[in-house]
Amino acid sequence: MLLQILLFLRFGLLRLACRHGVHALLVVLAFSGSGVALAYEHPEANPLARSHAETYPLRGKVVRVIDGDTFTLLSDGREVRVRMASIDAPETSKGSKRPGQPMGRVSTKALANLIAGKTLALVCYEKDHYGRDVCDVPLPDGTTASERQVESGMAWANMEGRGKFMRDPKLPRLEEKARQARLGLWRDPDPVKPWAWRYDCWRKGRC
Repeated sequence: MLLQILLFLRFGLLRLACRHGVHALLVVLAFSGSGVALAYEHPEANPLARSHAETYPLRGKVVRVIDGDTFTLLSDGREVRVRMASIDAPETSKGSKRPGQPMGRVSTKALANLIAGKTLALVCYEKDHYGRDVCDVPLPDGTTASERQVESGMAWANMEGRGKFMRDPKLPRLEEKARQARLGLWRDPDPVKPWAWRYDCWRKGRC
């Protein structure tokens, strides 16, 4: 009898979720001797649950490449800072207290060769805490600028925070192929990940 009640409650919640558009409703059934606890989490409370359908377009001309994963786009008469999705490139110098990584300038030049001066139609996911639009950068050959940077050894697949910033599942495999071929940053047998560099060198001074 208890099992029937639980099934009824579960399917009732799922029907309610579908009716109201809550596609990523997470239902937790906690069994105990005293009864059953029900809880749910709306997808807005969990960014990882958001679907790729929740994107927005951004179109403009690349007027400046800042580093291997960041550039400025001129869109509708205003400059917009764009952070490329799913990758993290070697850091460039941000002053004497925040020195750059060995491949920072090379990675920046590689991205500039791909997109500088071009008019692009981006697929964007969100704004980060710096106010930058986080976007995929589709290229005419069917790839993205993020994929090209990773496959040539100019950037890491961004696995910081256990991959919470990863939106392109192809990138870890492309990174592994670049690593095996010792391309770009992988010529160094143990390159420092940018997120580790920012913490150890920039925040803790252990450069």
